[in-house]
Amino acid sequence: MSLVTDSLVHSSSSDDFAAFLDAELDSKSSDSSPNEEEAKGEFDSDSSDSSPNEEAENDSDTENHRVEKLENIEDPKRSTSNGSLEQNLGASSSKDACTHPGSFGDMCILCGQKLNEETGVTFGYIHKGLRLGNDEIMRLRNTDVKNLLRHKKLYLVLDLDHTLLNSSQLMHMTLEEEYLKSQIDSLQDVSNGSLFMLDFMHMMTKLRPFVRTFLKEASQMFEMYVYTMGDRAYAMEMANLLDPRREYFNARVISRDDGTQRNQKGLDIVLGQESAVLILDDAETAWTKHKDNLILMERYHFFASSCRQFGFNCKSLSELKSDESDSDGALASVLKVLRKIHHMFFDELVDNLDGRDVRQVLKTVRKDVLKGCKIVFSRVFPAQFQAENHHLWKMAEQLGGTCSGELDPSVTHVVSQEAGTEKSRWALKNKKFLVHPRWIEAANYLWQRQPEENFCVNQPKNQ
Repeated sequence: MSLVTDSLVHSSSSDDFAAFLDAELDSKSSDSSPNEEEAKGEFDSDSSDSSPNEEAENDSDTENHRVEKLENIEDPKRSTSNGSLEQNLGASSSKDACTHPGSFGDMCILCGQKLNEETGVTFGYIHKGLRLGNDEIMRLRNTDVKNLLRHKKLYLVLDLDHTLLNSSQLMHMTLEEEYLKSQIDSLQDVSNGSLFMLDFMHMMTKLRPFVRTFLKEASQMFEMYVYTMGDRAYAMEMANLLDPRREYFNARVISRDDGTQRNQKGLDIVLGQESAVLILDDAETAWTKHKDNLILMERYHFFASSCRQFGFNCKSLSELKSDESDSDGALASVLKVLRKIHHMFFDELVDNLDGRDVRQVLKTVRKDVLKGCKIVFSRVFPAQFQAENHHLWKMAEQLGGTCSGELDPSVTHVVSQEAGTEKSRWALKNKKFLVHPRWIEAANYLWQRQPEENFCVNQPKNQ
């Protein structure tokens, strides 16, 4: 069986592996040893328990992707363009020599030997039962990132809930949201819809405005992953609503079932170099090890249940019969940021492409937001609190602002919730900007300095 070694930019490490593993198992089925047959039989037995979504995903990967062995096409010693699968595996098919780079069930993906213990990291979203060793993961990442960078692409990991969409259990919808049930879009063709009733999941889902344009344009700059804390069934249903033709994510849909740490997300199960990965998520706490890769998103609260979940005692967008703006909403704003980062990474940096780090570019772009602003806070922090440790102080500095505890003529902004404080009155007297703390938060979410007049501080009632 010949192997195709086209550019990886048209597929992904995960897509290639799904097809490659199926083909490899098929090629070994005719001459497997009794132990190998037993191992394969046991794995097939396990596979029969997979959900319909997982089976459909695996079948699609097998049928729609050419069989591509993930080898570095720039290295002729590892190239498979003129060889066959059997020739490529021939040099390392000896069970004594095989390093067992990964396993499929309890069987080595390279030599087929039954393994006694599980090692490495599970990549079940690529193919059920797949585990890869650290050396193989490193090799795959090095191979994929070189091809991706050569085609001017980076990686983008996307959260689902409150980032790309908002979902609500039907039982949690309010009377003021009942009208939505008459406005749902058809599940027969989801490509143009935005509001869907998923009766079999007892759920309604609303896609965030601009999301389809966002995904289409972002896919030109990034290889995209979905990564959600929802379960696998939910992840696959949402991915189908966002990407019904499997143009953007394909097999790259990661759920909480795939994570290696409880209640945490990590790039250890993403086949991309951390130096080339950006993350969009509304929850900073989910990425404690990868904050330098994170672009924090403003949460999308369409349904009332979403507002209640986060403690907001206000009407939701659905209850107000309103929604975010397509042209000025969160996704449109962050797309501009992604374009800027992509342009700076590929077109402005002068060092070697392989040595560039998108995390440094992200820091540079972020520091432009409040550049030139000198900020003093007034009664924003609790008494006896170390101001430099407050998240607003840190946020302002990350955005390029300079924070100070003292007033002087170089101060440009006083941030307070009260206009009656001494520092607030100084700001008004000296014609400095007096703004609410939300001014900093808005700049952080929208990645640009916001008009100060939109964040005025209320005057004391006795004035």
